[in-house]
Amino acid sequence: MDTKFVCSICGYEYDPANGDDNADIAPGTPFENLPDDWVCPVCGVGKDQFEPAE
Repeated sequence: MDTKFVCSICGYEYDPANGDDNADIAPGTPFENLPDDWVCPVCGVGKDQFEPAE
């Protein structure tokens, strides 16, 4: 099961099972495979501000 990641700024949760429609990220894409320039769709911070969900 792929790990969900949570934005430490706004609380948005990236769920690999859902992907990110707004950024053309297909469902099933693990967080580690997101492009380096992907940003939080809610607050716009980079991947470095995300932490694994507990």
